[in-house]
Amino acid sequence: MDEIRMKTETLKQTATARTLERMQWFNEPEQWEVKGSSLTMCVTPRTDYWRISHYGFTVDDAPFLYTMRGGEFEVKVKISGDYKKRFDQAGLMLRIDKENYIKAGIEYADGRHNLSAVVTHHTSDWSIIPLERPVASVWIKAVRRLDAVEVFYSFDDDVYTMMRNAWLQDNTPVMVGMMGACPDGDGFNVTFDGFSVKHLPDLRRLQWLEMDKARNDNTDNK
Repeated sequence: MDEIRMKTETLKQTATARTLERMQWFNEPEQWEVKGSSLTMCVTPRTDYWRISHYGFTVDDAPFLYTMRGGEFEVKVKISGDYKKRFDQAGLMLRIDKENYIKAGIEYADGRHNLSAVVTHHTSDWSIIPLERPVASVWIKAVRRLDAVEVFYSFDDDVYTMMRNAWLQDNTPVMVGMMGACPDGDGFNVTFDGFSVKHLPDLRRLQWLEMDKARNDNTDNK
């Protein structure tokens, strides 16, 4: 069993490495490295993703490594960061365009680590879950189903808790990947491990198949 588990883990790491190598940068940082199944980057100073609300400005210049996805999927990654200054953050992002995106992960604010989510549809909102103590790592998972994205967090990659449910236009391709932002600081290091995207069958088609099967069964029984 241990040998099978080791082979499975090696295959996962190889697949992740291939995925990372094929992904594209939006606002590529000066320092980054892909090694095995890990992406490490020094987040570019004075960068962020935010639109208009509360602060009155718009910024769209933080590093984001992404792949394109259509339809429904589950994406997950482990995040470990050296957060230093107010609003230092790292996490997953699902992005349609500059006015429609969701970013979720860890953010340093008010002197503590927070689970953080920003949902933007023309204007941005921000929600946090303060943590009692700093954490070395956190797993963030997002599940896109129909016109909703459910965001979950975990400290052990076993038990996941939902932190946000947000609307995102369905039947629209999205950029999905890993982002870091450093609005106030001089940059910080963050590592993303085990990034994976898993296709999920379209719920509407699954429902259609069930109805189609029921119709065929009724026809056969006549």
